[in-house]
Amino acid sequence: MATPHYELDAHCKAILAEYREHLPEFEKAAEEVHASLKEVFAEAGLVVASIEHRVKTEKSLTGKLELKGSKYASLSDITDIVGVRVITFYSDDVDKVASAVDRLFKVDWENSVDKRKAHEIDSFGYMSLHYICSMDGFPYRFEIQMRTVLQHAWANMNHDTGYKSGVEVPKEYLRNLNRLAGMLELADEQFSLIRNELTDYRRRVQGLVASGNLAEVPLDTDTFRSYLSLGPFDNLNRRIAAVNQAEIQPVNLLHYVNVFRYLQCKTLGDIDKLLKENSDAAYQIACYQIGLTDLDIISSSLGPQDVCIAYILRSGAGKLGLKMLLDEINGASDSNDMMAEYLLEETKDFPFMNNNQ
Repeated sequence: MATPHYELDAHCKAILAEYREHLPEFEKAAEEVHASLKEVFAEAGLVVASIEHRVKTEKSLTGKLELKGSKYASLSDITDIVGVRVITFYSDDVDKVASAVDRLFKVDWENSVDKRKAHEIDSFGYMSLHYICSMDGFPYRFEIQMRTVLQHAWANMNHDTGYKSGVEVPKEYLRNLNRLAGMLELADEQFSLIRNELTDYRRRVQGLVASGNLAEVPLDTDTFRSYLSLGPFDNLNRRIAAVNQAEIQPVNLLHYVNVFRYLQCKTLGDIDKLLKENSDAAYQIACYQIGLTDLDIISSSLGPQDVCIAYILRSGAGKLGLKMLLDEINGASDSNDMMAEYLLEETKDFPFMNNNQ
């Protein structure tokens, strides 16, 4: 393949020749930087939208040299031959990414730029944090850009609508673009604010659950997860398992949040009360279910399931109540109708049905 011809002076041609010679090293370095960032983010539990890397193409480098080649004494002065971009979901994660980059690589602070400090009205899409970095074993510097998803999307959209097109954008369009940029910047801030508020809420909930103030904790998926971490059904399941000296097989009980909502529980305190008031009845039901079998493994869902069944039976909701409960637990099925009728018939003479324990 013929070597492309460019209108470059001898100095710029030398820089381009060096680029060609070391291109495999640039490509390897880009992969290494990407892999290192991915690994450190995983270790830190930091979830980002994407990590992108590229090596500047010969065409792009030539265009840069044609415009301002005299600015560069050597290829080492061009710091974006290798470029990596980390895109985060939240604006405050940009600083976490930056901290990770600082730990992994040597940052050239003099040439790094925090464009987030810009205050121009049209600066939103360009509010990236740009670090110029170096690493052992690679003689050239490279650039890492860090920005949010919304900043990245805006930069791309703004580019497509006229930036660098060579055509001046009319003022009315610029005004609308800048208004939109302001809305996106506000959205970026609000996403981070909401996440922080939710994190604080979860911490408060965990504290209330740990201290036993369950009546103050509204029932939702997050709070129920915290409640399950206390093992509220463990004692009942162990008591049931002892009937057959059975092993307890743990299963995910998170879907029971909807079951307890069906039973009109509004707080974790409501669930705890329901559990305490119906544990003995649930044990009686379980003994009947497994007492005459050789079952040696039971599911950890047996306890909460029988607590709910006991509550429905004791409340007098009858076959219809049982059918609706079983549909909620197991999914709608005709077999639930038969099971409801069976449970109602077989438990009618149980001790808990004849006293208001």
